[in-house]
Amino acid sequence: MPLDLESIRDQFPALQHSGIFFDNPGGTQVAQSVINRMTAYLVDHNANHGGAFETSRQSDAVLEEAHAAVADFFNASRPEEIVFGNNMTSLTFAISRAISRTWQPGDEIVVTRLDHDANITPWVMAAEDRGCTVRWVDFHPEDGTLNLESFQKALEGRPRLVACGYASNALGTVNPVGKLIQMAHEAGAWVYVDAVQYAPHGPIDVQALNCDFLIASSYKFFGPHAGALYGKYEHLEGLTAYKVRPAPNDPPGKWMTGTQNHEGIAGVLGAIDYLEWLGKTFGDNYVEKYNDRYQGRRLHLKQAMSAIHAYECELSRALLEVLEEIPGLTLYGLRDVRRLEERVPTFSFTMKNRHPRNVAQMLGDAGIYVWDGNYYALAVTERLGIEENGGMVRVGAVHYNTLEEVSRLREALGKVLGGE
Repeated sequence: MPLDLESIRDQFPALQHSGIFFDNPGGTQVAQSVINRMTAYLVDHNANHGGAFETSRQSDAVLEEAHAAVADFFNASRPEEIVFGNNMTSLTFAISRAISRTWQPGDEIVVTRLDHDANITPWVMAAEDRGCTVRWVDFHPEDGTLNLESFQKALEGRPRLVACGYASNALGTVNPVGKLIQMAHEAGAWVYVDAVQYAPHGPIDVQALNCDFLIASSYKFFGPHAGALYGKYEHLEGLTAYKVRPAPNDPPGKWMTGTQNHEGIAGVLGAIDYLEWLGKTFGDNYVEKYNDRYQGRRLHLKQAMSAIHAYECELSRALLEVLEEIPGLTLYGLRDVRRLEERVPTFSFTMKNRHPRNVAQMLGDAGIYVWDGNYYALAVTERLGIEENGGMVRVGAVHYNTLEEVSRLREALGKVLGGE
């Protein structure tokens, strides 16, 4: 059955406010199940790890369940392949140090100009430390898609690692990650995929992708501020972690340095609870598509993300129509309605004679929340030649947004254009 927006929005307390949340690429609102899980953790079993008493055992059980839940979300082969941390950036800096210990001077790595800087700078700095060469992959400025010829050329030096994004947080482009991973593996490289922007919009299967690492942040898929990293077990087991001596020597504990944000991890479990509910409730159309490959919660999560993707194509179409009709508005990225499958509903633009912060402020005053600037996708705004002019305005929808909210965006942009 199609998504029932009223019942879905009822799951999000923040949506009962008057604002319209189109700031979702920077962070979504949390479901009530997230709040329930975090509150229950802090009230009922708030304790440190590994104690010989009841609340510590209960705490550990919650954390183990969260590992299993995210493994289901990514379709990892085992819960031990999931590592939690503060956020994607911190986790990537940590794992980049460990991976780069295996590099030698003269080795090459590959990064792309379409990525968030958190999937660029950690690798560039690691390469500098190890005397390695960085190869950059370009994108096509006219439509925001990755330049596959540039990617192929970057692989000629047989790099040790390729860092790429699943979807661009600036332009909304969904990369052909399966193809990129295959190409990189044929060149002998490990692949580190930033799925932060893609995770709230479509199903992820790390086993089908065959990526070496994949990372997301739960606050982008309706949970709290926490990061979750998938790594092939043999990599997580074989690499040397920067950790204290009493810490575990096996994954995932060897990678989760210090006391973790336990209540945050409980909240990640709450986000998976919500998506599982959505799949059970609205995912009937996708049972046949997936039931030969997934069972239980894994099936429900794939149903959920497919139902979300189908509805968000409607939102993308509506947003594209609105933004294309505004005089003086320059829209970046894919604009072809026949290629909506190649993007998520994240749209960035500039308006003639209007600074992006001014546009965002005027929309904010109208109760419509959007971002402006470079959103840490600095390589994108530099490549487009707009960084020095304040970057872009970014409007990003998720499945709890409505077509009526898109109409209100149209009205507000008209007022911005008129200088009201």
